[in-house]
Amino acid sequence: MSNMRIAGASLNQTPLDWEGNKKNIVDTVTLAKENEVELLCLPELCITGYGCEDQFLSNWIYQKAKNVLMEIIPHCNNIIVAIGLPIRHNDQNFNCTCLIQNGEILGFYAKQNLALDGVHYEPRWFKPWPKETIDSIEINDQTYAIGDLTFDYKEAKIGFEICEDAWRTDRPACRLYEKGVNVILNPSASHFAFNKTIDRYNLVLSSSYNFECSYVYANLLGNEAGRMIYDGEILIAQNGHLLNRNKLLSFDDINIIASDIDVLSKDKTNHIVPLEVDKNEEFVQAASLALFDYLRKSRSSGFTLSLSGGADSSTIAILVSEMIRRGLIELGKDEFVKKLGINITKELDGDLYANSISICKEILNCAYQGTVNSSNDTLQSAKELANEIGAAFYHWNIDKEVESFTSKVENALNRKLDWSKDDIALQNIQARARSPIIWMIANIKNNLLLTTSNRSEGDVGYATMDGDTSGSISPIAAVDKHFIINWLKWAELHLGYQSLHYVNNLSPSAELRPLDQVQTDENDLMPYSILAKIERLAIKNYKSPVEVYDVLNEQKAEAPHLLKEHITKFFRLWSRNQWKRERIAPSFHLDDFNVDPRTWCRFPILSSGFKEELEELNKL
Repeated sequence: MSNMRIAGASLNQTPLDWEGNKKNIVDTVTLAKENEVELLCLPELCITGYGCEDQFLSNWIYQKAKNVLMEIIPHCNNIIVAIGLPIRHNDQNFNCTCLIQNGEILGFYAKQNLALDGVHYEPRWFKPWPKETIDSIEINDQTYAIGDLTFDYKEAKIGFEICEDAWRTDRPACRLYEKGVNVILNPSASHFAFNKTIDRYNLVLSSSYNFECSYVYANLLGNEAGRMIYDGEILIAQNGHLLNRNKLLSFDDINIIASDIDVLSKDKTNHIVPLEVDKNEEFVQAASLALFDYLRKSRSSGFTLSLSGGADSSTIAILVSEMIRRGLIELGKDEFVKKLGINITKELDGDLYANSISICKEILNCAYQGTVNSSNDTLQSAKELANEIGAAFYHWNIDKEVESFTSKVENALNRKLDWSKDDIALQNIQARARSPIIWMIANIKNNLLLTTSNRSEGDVGYATMDGDTSGSISPIAAVDKHFIINWLKWAELHLGYQSLHYVNNLSPSAELRPLDQVQTDENDLMPYSILAKIERLAIKNYKSPVEVYDVLNEQKAEAPHLLKEHITKFFRLWSRNQWKRERIAPSFHLDDFNVDPRTWCRFPILSSGFKEELEELNKL
């Protein structure tokens, strides 16, 4: 009686996709029953999707979610299933998990702690349920318990923590332990961030040890709503032992793992084997899956990219190539193409490399848009990379377009424009002249236009609005340039892209000034390694200019006079360029912070520009 098979499942859901979400749930329940699972935990809000945002403020979504729940329940015979959905009760909205046994609702556990940090705004939509409180709710003329519930099944006493619940000091598990709960289920929607899996791993194992229980953690999977990526992590642990953990960031819609446990076992261990992850591999896994889901869920036919031969656009091209390679490996060519919903004109009958080349030719369109200020080095870099991955490659010159714009302005102003007076305008018009042409390719091909801005550029506004920021989605806007430069070197070595040799031997440059001026990004700004350090302290840790200086000066990051100069430049450029960050195309959340005001970092468009704080810094 004390032995049972428990399972967790990850699902790739889409907000408000009632049929698709229901199918994934039913398919998972069916698979669990085929594998003789007795208790199955599904992710948080899996009926609606987690990312419905302000639709959770409507009334209809709660009724629709209950209707879908009722359609799922008949499939839950001979099994216990925990299913996440929003519930409206007494004119308030709650984030709940419904526990179903053998086709009957046992009750609704309501989340007690709501996430309101970084990318999360749950209190905007839901109310926290008060601890140790139980109420009743009527659904279809039946009355059920709702609230801070536990459930009995054989020798198991089952309790819940929903995602954020588990990360608080005064967490539900503390009270569940006192009640003798020996199985805790944690249905989650925990977004991806570098190294975050280590925190979850440690949480689950330590929880199972500290609360002497079996602990099941089940996360959402994939790019659900556009910005957040979910890694689909499933963890099953008991008394400090890891029983099972799945492969993360899968291209499959559903993942399920199970373990056979003795719920009465007291065999404890407090030795947790450290989990190690590679940030470089995490990046390519998460971003390639995010691109795959964004492409298919937006019903687009492919991607268009202005491939400059520089670090940012090269990174994005590699991510698309890896999306194809990894999807083919995991799903097989037929399922991969079917899920994307694209038409491939060439028969896929070759090996992995040949099939990847064929698909890339169909779905990635790259263009090198040169000017008199472009170098042969970047053209070669772009051509070699496009050729290696198989992308369609176009090459044209935009000097006539730039000249058309420039001459009109010169006639209007009745003077010639020159670099000594009009540097920024003459740089920006080149980037802006590229935008309409590349958009035309994207429109004709029904493609998503990939923008190439990175987080460092977003920090200081080192990008042309309506130029290189123009596009449908910005895949790398959440990672800094210092990381990208080093990742490309890793990718050349570990992913086998030999053409990256060209970009990895170039100094990052916008190539917008005349070639004899030898323009580089770091000469325009500061060393990217220093920018990244200032950014983390100033933006991630909210430190003032003087506080940033004190930390980096103690670390001897660079000479004091240069450090002051670079900190001053960072804060001045940061404060005057919020309007640009407000208009950056939707970007994936990848790091433990980002500068997208739609998700993580809000800052006033108009401010004093840290005037007094910078004066204080420069008096040191």
